[in-house]
Parts: sequence; structure tokens; C-alpha cells
Amino acid sequence: MSLNIADYPTLALANMPDELRSLPQDKLPALCAELRSYLLHSVSQSSGHLASGLGVVELTVALHYVYNTPFDRLVWDVGHQAYPHKILTGRRDLLPSIRQFKGLHPFPWREESEYDTLSVGHSSTSISAALGMAIAADHEQQGRKVAAIIGDGAITAGMAFEALNHAGDIHKDMLVVLNDNEMSISENVGALNNHLARIMSGSLYSTLREGSKKALEIVPPLKAFAKRTEEHLKGMIIPGTLFEEFGFNYVGPIDGHDINALVETLRNMRKLKGPQFLHIMTRKGKGYQPAELDPIGYHGVPKFDPSQDSLPKAAVGSPSYSKVFGDWLCDMARVDDKLMAITPAMREGSGLVRFSKEFPTHYFDVAIAEQHAITLAAGMAIEGKKPVVAIYSTFLQRGYDQLIHDVALQKLDVLFAIDRAGIVGADGPTHQGAYDLSFMRTVPNMVIMTPSDENECRQMLFTGYQYSGPCAVRYPRGSGPGAAIEAQLQALDIGKGRIIQHASSDNNAVAILNFGSLLGEAKLAAQQLDATVVDMRFVKPLDEALLLSLLDSHTTLVTLEENAIMGGAGSAVNECLMRNKKLVPVLNLGLPDYFVEQGSQQQVLAKLGLDAEGILQAIRDYQAH
Repeated sequence: MSLNIADYPTLALANMPDELRSLPQDKLPALCAELRSYLLHSVSQSSGHLASGLGVVELTVALHYVYNTPFDRLVWDVGHQAYPHKILTGRRDLLPSIRQFKGLHPFPWREESEYDTLSVGHSSTSISAALGMAIAADHEQQGRKVAAIIGDGAITAGMAFEALNHAGDIHKDMLVVLNDNEMSISENVGALNNHLARIMSGSLYSTLREGSKKALEIVPPLKAFAKRTEEHLKGMIIPGTLFEEFGFNYVGPIDGHDINALVETLRNMRKLKGPQFLHIMTRKGKGYQPAELDPIGYHGVPKFDPSQDSLPKAAVGSPSYSKVFGDWLCDMARVDDKLMAITPAMREGSGLVRFSKEFPTHYFDVAIAEQHAITLAAGMAIEGKKPVVAIYSTFLQRGYDQLIHDVALQKLDVLFAIDRAGIVGADGPTHQGAYDLSFMRTVPNMVIMTPSDENECRQMLFTGYQYSGPCAVRYPRGSGPGAAIEAQLQALDIGKGRIIQHASSDNNAVAILNFGSLLGEAKLAAQQLDATVVDMRFVKPLDEALLLSLLDSHTTLVTLEENAIMGGAGSAVNECLMRNKKLVPVLNLGLPDYFVEQGSQQQVLAKLGLDAEGILQAIRDYQAH
């Protein structure tokens, strides 16, 4: 069922921000109600991120109402919260295509709209980018304003605090909006705080504050006393002393769902000089009770019926790789008290919910702080613990220095369980796990394994846990092929692959060397070619003996991986052959040298030629030339 804009008469008048700004302010509550309803019904029909967007409807409207976008810059952090922003910036009718193949990008994307100032996917980048824009605006002297919008989860990252520290030091005109949807300080929200925010962001308070500073410059002791007095008084009623210490003028917290309070406060703060910090309180999933009650469950949703109180149950099938990992982790923790599990804010996604409940003293969610997660693991390993870092491939990139310097260099016992390796689907180029094999393979002391099914994943996790030194097991998003999972754990021989099927003839035979999740596609293609299929299992150390033995009866080698071809597992094969002076034709199949767009995993793999049909065609084309 398509959405009829006639059912949203106020929203119909605000397809673009300049149209929004032409509306009288008393129309904004109706606009917010319609925008929230439109978002709910659109996402329910297309799937996508929901709860975050519902929580920032009023904030989005207020920002575009007060700021002269796109001349003024709004920098959204992460982008889960940016759906209302997309609706109000000319993409309303395209919203049902979001996260779909050839559809709207799942996050703000500069190539998609001039209103998207920063392409984002990873968190905690908004303040740094906004500061860079503010510095440029200061040089241009055209009156451009800049605002960064960051969530309470994203501000836990060190990068956000680095940016705050720098911004407060160089004192550029910019605004940081903290969207806080935690309940711990909800009692601070209400009429009193909204009133205080209006006063503290108003010109009279600002004039008195700055004027008093100048007057007291000539009497330093009085100036210091006045500053301490102001901090103590503000600290009694607002939780903003930390941000004041960074050099920001703190305002809030205010009700993030009071559109008039937001508009008035933002108008005042837009006029102020120097770095400003606005703290707003919102409710994730606001306006849709099931999402309010379960904001985690409604963070990313499939297609669903908004009239129902729950999301549709997923079809029962093979367990996901994340569940295989979570179950293995619980099994290991029962027999080894040294096991410690670490995740950078990915408890649900990484399959750690059960573990966090059964082994709470061995579970550590460090928030969005990948660098800290890895060095924390290093510290545990130094003291004889057995840390397991559960992390997405795309997020491991953010802790690369710590992987090298704090773990591998010291050959510490840290197991990296790398989820979402390869094509992830709808989250698009920012989240494709395309590079982990390439960037880990160059690091000394690393062992890297690529399971081809659920049982292989379980046994490789056990192998990595038993290994003395840094080890990584990388596995894809979603479910495996349905292999039987053996309860008994058995360590594999490090660096040894296995032949899955032999070609029936040695005449001009092809050997497909598979690394990881595409084994099923390789077997289907091999049946058409009468080719040998090898599950290499290990990217590092590579099974060189097995590889070289294949040359006796095979004239062409094909490497297959769900990772960038450049520097990946295929490159390891090429290097081995050149080192041993074996001039044999090798076709490397994997992810190309460009950022891969969103779409379902099946659609993307087919487009890249990594399904059985594409593999078969690539080999035939290679042999023909």
C-alpha cells in the first residue's frame, strides 16, 4: 500500500526546508505529528531504522526551521536518526526505497543530497567534521552556521571528546546538540528546565555573562571566584559542568519533544558566539508505544503491521553465525573461568545477550569505543585472562593501531570474533566487511580463519581460543548453509585446509580455492566445470603445501573470498606461487576496488559475480582468454 500525501496536509506543504520555514510556528506541532506518522507507516512497509527517527522528529523540524539549510550546515552523527531529515529535504516520496537496491542510502550521503553535509555510517564523527566546517566558515566570513547532532551513545567514543576538547580550545562558533534518550536524568526535563534553557540561551543572560567577564578581567581573583560560583550554581541544577570544562556554553537539558521550546532555544543559541552545547532529552520510539517500550527491538525493523503490538516473528531456519558464536561463548565460559567477553556496544548484534545474562561478571560492554575495547583485552591477556573481542568487521577498522601495537606486537592471547565480514546488505558501503582479511594479513603473529559453515565457525572459535597468540575468526552476517553443529569441540590443525571434492579428470582441471562463506556457491559452479574445490580454512598461515600439491594435476587456480581482492586471501596465494617460482594462471575473485552499494546480500553478490552463476561465467571467460 503506497502512502498518500493527501493524508498529511501539513507535511505536504514542507517537502523542502525553505517551504518548512515559510510555515507559521503554530503549525509545527501538527507538522511533527504528521511527520512521525508518515515515518512510521513508510518504514513499516519498506523495513529500516525506526525508533531513532521517531525520537528526533521535533529536533529535526526545529533545526531546519531555525537554520538556513543547506547554506547552514547540519551534521548528523551515524544516521539512524536521519530519516526525518531525509523526508524534509526533498526525499519524502523516495523514503520507501531506503536501504533497498538502487534506493535511498541508509545514512546521510553527500552524493544523494546537498543537505547531507557528511557521509556517515560509523558513529562519533559529527563534532570533528562540524568543527572543520566551522573553521572554514570562519575563514569565509559569510555568516554560515554549523550544528552537529550526536546521540548519547555516540558521544561515548573517544573521538567525540577529542573534538570537544579541540573546539573548546579554539573557540569557533558552532553548536553541538546532544540527543539524550536515557532515562537516568529524565526528572530534569520539564517546565523549569525549559524555562532555564530559554534564559541561559537568551541575549540578556549572554550579555551579562560576557560583560561580567570583561569587567572582572582587571581583578583576577574576583574573576576566578565568579567563574567557580557560576559553575557551582549551574552544577546544582544541570549536569553540564563537564561540557563547560571543555569550553562550551552548556544549555539544558530541555524537552526534545517540545517543538516551541526547541525553536526558541535554537534561535537564541544560533546568535551566540563561540562553541555552544545544547542537551535535549528525547524518547526513542516516541509516539509509537511498541517502539517506546522496546526501542532496541524497534531500532531496525522488517516490514510489519503498525496496528499490531509486536514485530513479526522471523522464520525458523538455520542459526545465525552470531548465535553460533554466542552459544560457543557460553559453552566455553562454563569450563574456563578465565574467559572474558568484550564488545563495543554490539551486545544484540554480536549474539551476546544470553552470555551477558549468564556470565555478567565476565561480560564487558565498553560502549562505542573500539580502540579501548582492544587495548582493554590486551590488559586482560597480560594478566592471564582469555579475552574474546566480539566486533563487526567494519568497526574493527577503527581499532587497527591497537590490534597491531597493543595485541599482535606483544603476541597476546586475544581472540577476535569478527562478525558481519563480507557483504552485509542493506547498510551499504559504510558497513560492508570488505577489508579485514587485507588489513589483518599484513600483521605479524596473527592467525586468521574463515569458516565456511556453522560447525566450522564453532570449531574455529575453539581453535582460536586454544591458540597461544592473537587470532581472528571472521564470519558473515546472517545464517549459514545449515550444517550440523557438533557439540564436541575439537581444535583444527593450524594452517591446514581440506579438499572438498576432486575433479574427475586431471586434464586441464580447475581448482577453486575457497576462503570462507562462499563455499556453497563454489561447489555449485564446480559441478558445472568438473572442478576441484578446496576449503582453505586459513588465510594466515596459508596451507602452502596443499596449494603447491594442487599444481601437479591442475592447470588453473581460482581463489574465492568475500573480501577485497587487493591484499586479500587471493593475494596470499599469488605471493606463495611467486615465491616458489610457479607460473600458473590464477583468477582472483572477490570484492572489487570500489565501495559496494546497499541491497540484499543475494542481490549484491549476484551483481559482483560471486554467486554460482557469476563464478562459473568468470572462470569460463578467463579460460577463453
